[in-house]
Amino acid sequence: MTDYFEVLGVSRQASAAEVRQAYLRLAKEKHPDRFPDPVEKEKAQEFFKELTAAFNTLSNERRRREYEAETSRPKLTSPEEIAQDAYARGVQQLEQRQYHEAVELLRSAVHHAPTDARYHAVLGKALGKNPQWTREAIQSVEKAIQLDQRQAAFHVLLAELYLRQGLKLRARRAIESAQRLAPADPSVQRMADLVDQGD
Repeated sequence: MTDYFEVLGVSRQASAAEVRQAYLRLAKEKHPDRFPDPVEKEKAQEFFKELTAAFNTLSNERRRREYEAETSRPKLTSPEEIAQDAYARGVQQLEQRQYHEAVELLRSAVHHAPTDARYHAVLGKALGKNPQWTREAIQSVEKAIQLDQRQAAFHVLLAELYLRQGLKLRARRAIESAQRLAPADPSVQRMADLVDQGD
């Protein structure tokens, strides 16, 4: 990520007024119109784009906070770290009912760690929040079960998705699997009752 403080030549503690002064000075010095040579002009245009992005970000209080938070975060390098980070942020977005954002983050987690059943299951849960995505949600949860068949919660989630689609027989099979794995689990019993009511 570009260091906007470096582009403007200001410290990280620079005030909005200092950011503005630096921008105006550099905009005057490095404006593309000051360079007749085509190669130099092109370089100046690229710099001017960066300069404008730096100014727009650092002169706006909210954008600056977001930028500083993003750049202060440790750099993730391994696929596992990227997946864990995307998963944690995806769960947070899901809890805040930001379903589109949650789905994008959880897709990233699944992409970077395709063998982690949990990521597939939670992606399925997020996808299940939109009726248009139910088929994909079912596929994600089925993949989670394929990777780890011992999680009763995955079977409960699958039963719920099947039930929403009106697939009662499949929902019953899924909940029966959950009951075998965790017969005393209240969430399993609640879903079993819902499946029974669907009959």
